Amino acid sequence: MPPHSLARWPLFLVALCAALIGSTPAEAATAAAISQPFWLLSITPFVLLIGALAILPAALPSFWHHHYGLVALVCGLMSLIGESILTGWQASAAELTHVAVADYVPFIVLLTALFTVAGGIRVTGNLHGSPRTNMVLLLIGSGLASLIGTTGAAMVMIRPIVRANDERRHRSHVIVFFIFLVANIGGALTPLGNPPLLLGYLSGVNFFWPTLHLLMPTAVVMVPIFAVFYLVDRAYYAHDAHFRRLADPTPDTKAVGVEGRINYLFLLAIVVMVPVGGSWKSGIGWTILGTHLGLEDVVRDGMLAVIVLLSLAVTPRRIRRANDFTFVPMREVAILFAAIFVTLAPILQLLRLGMDGPFAPLIGLVGRPGEAGAAAIAFWISGFLSSVLDSAPAYLAFFHLAGGDAQALMAEGTTLLAISCGTVFMGAITYIGNAPNFMVRAIAEEAGIRMPSFFGYMAWSLGVLVPIFLIVTFVFFR
Repeated sequence: MPPHSLARWPLFLVALCAALIGSTPAEAATAAAISQPFWLLSITPFVLLIGALAILPAALPSFWHHHYGLVALVCGLMSLIGESILTGWQASAAELTHVAVADYVPFIVLLTALFTVAGGIRVTGNLHGSPRTNMVLLLIGSGLASLIGTTGAAMVMIRPIVRANDERRHRSHVIVFFIFLVANIGGALTPLGNPPLLLGYLSGVNFFWPTLHLLMPTAVVMVPIFAVFYLVDRAYYAHDAHFRRLADPTPDTKAVGVEGRINYLFLLAIVVMVPVGGSWKSGIGWTILGTHLGLEDVVRDGMLAVIVLLSLAVTPRRIRRANDFTFVPMREVAILFAAIFVTLAPILQLLRLGMDGPFAPLIGLVGRPGEAGAAAIAFWISGFLSSVLDSAPAYLAFFHLAGGDAQALMAEGTTLLAISCGTVFMGAITYIGNAPNFMVRAIAEEAGIRMPSFFGYMAWSLGVLVPIFLIVTFVFFR
């Protein structure tokens, strides 16, 4: 480790000691303890990590580029050491095992499979990133999102849209709207499209329920977003016309086509495997420090790992080289989301306490299906938590807070619709709201596109999305 890195360790250790008491696992806390101000400190590691994600890339870009792993490690240790002090190392080890086995490993394995397979598919030729072309690419990506998932669609489409716009001066806004549409909202129509809807399907919601009920809200959201994008992109395109680069980095060499089609089969295998694997219960499993690991989980993750190896083996290397494919973005996502999963655990545990926990005032507003205003509140609160806690756990938490009975929620309709729309749509508000958001940003930055900071991205999302979400509230959740 370089000397200047060692010099910063005392600062991190001071922060670590200050936050050790801030990682109390909610399941071990008593009702009396939860009423005390100390519960606020349980979110300290998560808040510090999000603050680092928001501030350091812009304020200290060189430090962040070289030491984001160190920041993630320190924030994760805050949660783990604090939990060990307050509940004992056995409970801390059990919690870490649960996070790793039940949440993080399946998440990263699936993401790695989609990232690898999509990286072996190359669109040849060179599309020019005019407003009309960009609209078509975003429309194709949005349609794919509900068929192969937001992560799959994002990984397939991000490189073509980056290459199409590589001669333009202003490109980051294209990626921002790509995250809005392809990495989030486009996946609203099937359980395959977005992780929250997949969790709903696995909890008993009919497979085609999102298709039937989220179609109109999705249209109400997507049409104005496309309109805003076209106006913004046309304005930038006109400006760029006066400052074009000397040469297109990817000049036309052949007609537009697709290489690496063998990866279509791998992509189809992943799409089929996710819902089938989630619904198959083998009845065989093992318990690791209190966490159940089913045979079906091992088979699913093992097959995904095999798909990764097969894709790497059979895809010609020239295709991945032409795609500028590396595992650098995946490594960054894996490291940062490891810390996010660990530091997020205390917050989710506090949410699971329901009316006995510190979030009782907010939860009380959501757990009233059918009452006037309850759907609007569910839409905004679940959406807000989705934007800062990741959409999948936010959906699951509010699904159970609303009763957890899929048949009853489908019959009542509005509350389930509100939670589904909130978690799917508002995952686009921040870089950490949905899994592919951060990965798309990392790929774009690796390609030389200067992406907005955490707060810079939120300036776009709040300015464009929130007014549209207000319209959705008025139309569907009054």
